[in-house]
Amino acid sequence: MFDDVAERYDLTNDVLSLGQDRRWRKEVAKAVDARPAQKVLDLAAGTGTSSLPFARTGAYVVPCDFSQGMLRVGKQRQPWLPYTAGDATRLPFKDDTFDAVTISFGLRNVQDTDAALREMYRVTRPGGRVVICEFSHPTWAPFRTVYTEYLMRALPPVARAVSSNPDAYVYLAESIRAWPDQPALAERLGKAGWSRVAWRNLSGGIVALHRGFKDS
Repeated sequence: MFDDVAERYDLTNDVLSLGQDRRWRKEVAKAVDARPAQKVLDLAAGTGTSSLPFARTGAYVVPCDFSQGMLRVGKQRQPWLPYTAGDATRLPFKDDTFDAVTISFGLRNVQDTDAALREMYRVTRPGGRVVICEFSHPTWAPFRTVYTEYLMRALPPVARAVSSNPDAYVYLAESIRAWPDQPALAERLGKAGWSRVAWRNLSGGIVALHRGFKDS
């Protein structure tokens, strides 16, 4: 499915989020706080757009994605990035490799969320951190109702106008509705081994940033 939407994926996301995805990615970069020479794993990196802010800090960033179609488009646009094909539930990296692991808008697409959280923990070095940016649940009930209506009614026709595979965005709406809320995801991070887990809402809870640390 993601192979089919790769060519116009970034444009479609920009339109559907009303430009908010750019702000969300800036907040992810702040939360990851990548430093020169640090190793950052960017999971579900798609075409690599999410990896560029980390590369600009001087960090060594590895964009990793399950969709080879996404990686091919990314390699055409940023050939200098070390794109890597990989399954988030069985990452092709050694233990304790990365200073930070991050995934934006991709965790809910992984078949086994808990296995992915454990794998992220495994490849993170002691003292390292994980940052997850994912669609979540608006905290204000009236706004939550309006948002749900947008997802199920407005999003598919907009996607049909700008995306090469609008059916993929029907799936997107359904997957967002079914995703755990902020405390539930924090609990799953803790069960996977992450400590000092906290989250911060963006855009009223449409998106949430979760961060955790590997203490040992």
